[in-house]
Amino acid sequence: MLTLLHCGRNVLTFRTIQTINKSYYSSQMAKRVAVVLAGCGVYDGTEIHEASAVLVHLSRGGATVNMFAPNMEQMHVVNHLKGEPSEEKRNVLVESARLARGKVQDLSKLSVKEHDAIIFPGGFGAAKNLCTWAVKGKDCSVNDEVKAVLQAFHGEGKPIGLCCISPVIAAKVFPGCEVTVGIEKDDKYPNTTDTAAAITELGCKHVNKSVSESHVDEKNKLVTTSAFMCEAPIHEIYDGIGTMVKDVLKLA
Repeated sequence: MLTLLHCGRNVLTFRTIQTINKSYYSSQMAKRVAVVLAGCGVYDGTEIHEASAVLVHLSRGGATVNMFAPNMEQMHVVNHLKGEPSEEKRNVLVESARLARGKVQDLSKLSVKEHDAIIFPGGFGAAKNLCTWAVKGKDCSVNDEVKAVLQAFHGEGKPIGLCCISPVIAAKVFPGCEVTVGIEKDDKYPNTTDTAAAITELGCKHVNKSVSESHVDEKNKLVTTSAFMCEAPIHEIYDGIGTMVKDVLKLA
């Protein structure tokens, strides 16, 4: 009798846990997230590890994902083995298809009404193709479609996630916003101090956060993390992006 009662309690507990888990993941399944790519490869496109981390954490969070990229020529093409530009020309949308396993759409087709949040992985493509920060710094221009999409999500009060160098796009589009690109005056973040200074010159606030953390600008619903702006082991970058994704889903 005691054995049966004990077993019954275990079954009840197990079923309760199943119900709670099902309820949690069902609510997360409602989150429809757009991920914007900028090519394929750290030096001239999207940083592959960052994009993969974003997708894994979104999958673990139960979100559905659609990927987008602008249909435009890359600023230039970099030979990733030699680390130097080559003469060839490549298209951002076509290159992004490599990362998306072919399932990527033209950014012009992205509907804010059909998504609950949007995320921008980093990589030099964010600073070369989505905007011209890599060449002009704070005086850069943002791709018209990228700017329109950001303003649309912001206008609807929907969260925007950005990692690595991509937070500079938000700083250019949303004056007065708060972002992080790492920790200033720290050798582990070699490019953060100058980038943070430029962000401040744009009238925005830079918040020092470690690679494992994200910063949430509650007013603008911006969630940022430094990712490869930090010279850290890849698992730390992966975990920091996970924190960003979780915070985005909480706001969605």
